Parts: sequence; structure tokens; C-alpha cells
Amino acid sequence: QVQLEESGGGLVQPGGSLRLSCVSSRAISNFRAVGWYRQPPGKERELVTVLPNVGGPNYADSVKGRFTVSKDNAKNTIYLQMNSLKPEDTAVYYCNVQYLFRTYWGQGTQVTVSS
Repeated sequence: QVQLEESGGGLVQPGGSLRLSCVSSRAISNFRAVGWYRQPPGKERELVTVLPNVGGPNYADSVKGRFTVSKDNAKNTIYLQMNSLKPEDTAVYYCNVQYLFRTYWGQGTQVTVSS
């Protein structure tokens, strides 16, 4: 089992920045991949970024150049740095990891971009 807890969401103005954090109950170095998804209001959940254990990250076209995923193995924490935020980035953001052929999700954190 893996427990994931996100934090860092909130209300931000367009053009602003936020950094989301996701703390794992297990060592993240053991995960095949980590990533972030989001679910905008009234829409389905969508991929934001995935960072495999080997290789570089992939990003959705809508966030390329603005969002950056990273991880700190010593802290068992995954981050999502979000810059130049737009109103269309408003969503619940979920941390996601793949471990032993299973997928685990956090409870989500709300990000609202509005003036």
C-alpha cells in the first residue's frame, strides 16, 4: 500500500505561481513512475505530467514550458512547480504513482486561478 498526501493548492491570480507537494508513505525511488493529473470543473481527469524512474518527464501540451515536475528521494516527496498560471489551469490536482503494477492516488488539492 502507498499513501499519498498533496498540499500547496490555493487561490492565485493569473500569471502567478504555486508549488504543489506530494508526500509518499513509501520510498519514491521504488516507484516505476510518478506524476500529476488534474480534473477541471465539469471535466474528466487529465494527465499533467509523468516522470518515469528512468528517463525524462513528459508534459501535456497545455502546460509545457510553465510546469515542472521534480522529486526529492530523501524526503519521499514529489513536486509540481506551476508558473504563469492561467484560469484554465483551475482544477483539483492529484498526485499519482505506479508501484508494483498498481496505481495509487492522493486525495487531491484544489488550485483556483482567478482575479
